[in-house]
Order: sequence, then C-alpha cells, then structure tokens
Amino acid sequence: MLTRRQEELLKLIVENYIKTATPVSSKALCKKMKCSSATVRNEMATLEGLSLIQKTHISSGRVPSDKGYRYYVDNIMVPKELNGEDMLKLKQIFSNNALVLSDAITKSMEIVSELTHYTAVVLGHSSGDNKIAKVEVVPIDDNKMIAIVITDKGHVENRNVVIDGNVSKAEVKQTIDIISKLIVGVPIDEVSQVLEFEVKPIINRYVKEHEALYNAFYNAFSDFASKPHIKMSGTNNLLMEPEFDDVSKMRNLLNKFEDKDLIKSIKTDDDEIKVYIGSENSIDDDVSIIKTSFYKDGEEGTIALIGPKRMEYGRAEALLNYIKENIGR
Repeated sequence: MLTRRQEELLKLIVENYIKTATPVSSKALCKKMKCSSATVRNEMATLEGLSLIQKTHISSGRVPSDKGYRYYVDNIMVPKELNGEDMLKLKQIFSNNALVLSDAITKSMEIVSELTHYTAVVLGHSSGDNKIAKVEVVPIDDNKMIAIVITDKGHVENRNVVIDGNVSKAEVKQTIDIISKLIVGVPIDEVSQVLEFEVKPIINRYVKEHEALYNAFYNAFSDFASKPHIKMSGTNNLLMEPEFDDVSKMRNLLNKFEDKDLIKSIKTDDDEIKVYIGSENSIDDDVSIIKTSFYKDGEEGTIALIGPKRMEYGRAEALLNYIKENIGR
C-alpha cells in the first residue's frame, strides 16, 4: 500500500489527466500539495518505480499506467452521486409506463452515452420464459424479406431472410402461416426444436420448394432464439478523444466494434459493477470497460460503458448503478 501522501499524489495525477489528457508535471503538482518540489519529485519517482505512473515520449510530465488506474479505482476513488440533471433524465425513462423494459434499458443507456461521451452497450438475451407472441414478414423483393418477431415481453427483433431458388409468393405465404401457427406461444429456447420436428415435416408435405424455404426461415428464427442482441450508442464518441487521433488506432477500434467476438468481450454474468482497464479487457488496450449484468422479468443481459482509460470512473459507475437499480425495481 502507498502512504497517504503518495495516494494523494497519485489521485492528483490521475484526476488531472482525466480532465486534461495532458501529462502532469511536478511543477503543477507542487501548487496543489503542501510540500516542497523536491519531495514531490521524490514521491513521483517512487510511484514511477512502482509502475503506477509513466513518462510519455512527448512530455516531461507523467501519466497514469494501467496499474496506476487500477490502484486509483480500487483504493482511492470515491463513489460519486449523480447530480439532479443526470438523475432526472434517467428517471423520466424508467417512469414512462409506455416503454417495455428492453426499450427503457436501451434509451437510458443512450442518455448515459450522451452525458458521458462514452460508448454505451446493451447486450440482451431473452431468457427461456419469453414466448413468441407474433411473427410478421415484410417482403423486400422476390427472394429477400425481413422477418419480425415480437415476444410476450414486448421485445422486438428482426432478421433478414434470403431464399435460394425460385419460389412463388403463395408458397412463401403458406410457409409463413405454418411457422406462425406453430411457434406463436412457444418459449424462445424451444423454437429451434419446434422448427425442426414440427414445422419441417408439414412444410415438406405441403410446400413444393420446401427445402429452400425451410432453410431460409430456420436460419432466421433459430438465430433469433440462440443469439443475444447487441445495441451500441455513441460508437463515434471515442474517436473524438485525443487517444485516437492516430488514423490507424481509429481504424483498429472501429474494426473491434464490428468484430463478431465483441459480444464475448462485453458479456458478463457478474452481478457487481466491474471495471476492466486497458490490457485487462480484450477489446483495445487504450480503452476501459465498465460493465454489469441485469435480470428482470425474463430479460437478462449486460450493460456496459466503453471509454478512454482516463474516463471518469466514479461517475460512470454511478450512472450504471442507477440504471441497474431501476431495472431491478
């Protein structure tokens, strides 16, 4: 553990860098601490020796290391209370009875993204007690359409359906009618089984181009049933941060956001709010992730904020905690 003065010094370095994105000099720290410049330099040397701060190539000042941020979050940071404006905006979302839970979560995280300028993520997965309430299909052209599924909890999901081969509109309608009749009322985690053992035999019997139609709709509906959905807000926010002025870094981060493994990097079953700093996360060494899981009335998933390593951890945690508490009510 650090001494009280060393912790005070590290706190000043971290919080000053969070605000300014500028390396912190010993001269600037001397103005805020009641000790000599020699003492400040000696204590900074100790912090650097412990790998809690580091020197940059472009300045004589120091910046926090990943280890320094971790020490700050675990031992120094004081949890922040939301100000009235932040709380009011979020409270309006959760007091709106016209919104189903999944929409309230998404909208509240969009607001958090606007307030913090971080990227907000909602990773959701309807649990098995969600049932299919309605199925609709919107044609795009002869071989493409959008399948829309609505659950009894009000969750809406859509998938593209692409049919290989020539099929008539009548065959498409007949297939949709069969699927809708048999999967409405079925729990989500049983949809694939119903499609395979109940829907497929009937389509084989009554629909001429049964194979092409069945494969197209099976892929769409089983994908909905098995895969979590992800919604991101403020994906461009991080690109405005000085850490991503470099074009290659910017491009690399955008590619990470589009990577199919992003869900694995975000998903958590942990009920506590956890912070993953820089190299501790698998998305990018220049970002931090704050995330937690949620569960209510059959809706389960993860809410997360992705920001630069110099993010306002206390405020970000407070915002996520407020949303998590309101989900649970």
